[in-house]
Amino acid sequence: MSRVAKQPITVPKGVEVKVDGQKVSAKGPKGNEECLVHGDVEIVFDDGVMGVKPRQSGSNTEKQRIAMAGTMRALLNNLVVGVSDGFEKKLELRGVGYRAQAQGNSINLSLGFSHPVVHKLPDGVKVETPSQTEIVVSGSNKQKVGQAAADIRSYRPPEPYKGKGVRYVDEYVAMKEAKKKA
Repeated sequence: MSRVAKQPITVPKGVEVKVDGQKVSAKGPKGNEECLVHGDVEIVFDDGVMGVKPRQSGSNTEKQRIAMAGTMRALLNNLVVGVSDGFEKKLELRGVGYRAQAQGNSINLSLGFSHPVVHKLPDGVKVETPSQTEIVVSGSNKQKVGQAAADIRSYRPPEPYKGKGVRYVDEYVAMKEAKKKA
């Protein structure tokens, strides 16, 4: 069986998990989330520990059912971690005049264009701007948080000559040397 699927998921205190057939819902201090589990996967839940096993028979081959069990275990773990601790992505702006300002459900970006860029965020995703060049995207759904951060970065990805643009805090941008005159 998949090494990932063998690991149990411990549900921390303060998180309530309900298993209703193939639907798993979790409620915690950071919000409510739910996940639909694939039909080839069986969920075992008792005493605050959740486990995932591939079904003995299903629509796919044995190898595909094992792989799906590992995928579903990772998604369910993200569900539990999201409602208990939450996820966040940090971005930074580099460039003269590049600024960001959070405004409720959207973020206002000045990225060197002739107009400001206003990016609306999906439900369940919050954005903060500790300074004018820092952006913190947070929420309980890992996929939504990552997609919102990627969308903000896509307006002006870092370029390799001066390093200007929107980048993740831990992102490394390989700098290129400028063309030299002979």
